[in-house]
Amino acid sequence: MTQTDLKGEYVQSAFSKIAKRYDLTNSLLSFGLHHIWKKFVISQIKNFSNGRFLDVCSGTGDLAIGMADKLDGSKVKALDFCSEMIEFGKMKVEKCGLNEKVEFICGNAENLPFEDDCFDGATVGFGIRNVEHIGKAFSEMHRVLKPGGKAVCLEFSSPPSPLFKPIYLFYLSNLVPLIGGLFGGDVDSYKYLAKSIKEFPNQEKLKKIMEEADFREVKYYNLTFGIVAVHVGIK
Repeated sequence: MTQTDLKGEYVQSAFSKIAKRYDLTNSLLSFGLHHIWKKFVISQIKNFSNGRFLDVCSGTGDLAIGMADKLDGSKVKALDFCSEMIEFGKMKVEKCGLNEKVEFICGNAENLPFEDDCFDGATVGFGIRNVEHIGKAFSEMHRVLKPGGKAVCLEFSSPPSPLFKPIYLFYLSNLVPLIGGLFGGDVDSYKYLAKSIKEFPNQEKLKKIMEEADFREVKYYNLTFGIVAVHVGIK
């Protein structure tokens, strides 16, 4: 078994364990700000209507649901490799009455099961850091987008402020596993999440990775002091 396989199995196992309380813990850890961040992501593709969209590493489907709700006539494919997360996502979609607009698919971000040039927009929220080869995942997103389509990535990032950054790193290392363990039910999974955030490429490095995947006009927006960044690229 390769290191790639091992990481994939570990990440899949971690998210399976926390799926039941994932949404609750997300809101607690972000102080509810993740809803605002996700609305900003959707605003980046708001000019599209009657389109086809893809949400990669969709988890329980917040971005997919948001796109289906806000973009008139849209159809959204929500892809994730964790079946437990998908099951909770399906329940949320049904509760919102969006069954005809959102379809969940179990699949891998590095090998998308879609033909070339078939989506008007693609999003990935808090998932790209969990893939083994980030560049490959972005290349796949580029492949399935139509010319002119947008890819929008929401991810935890590196706060640029030398005063705020140490506070943020302390929160990641100490409080995220504690809160995650108490409310998410698994300390080790949230230790992994904190570690993955700290090791993730910063804003400029991620911009370069998207450019190397052939996206053009790549830009990013720092939100909430750079705790998260939204990167946008065009095919």
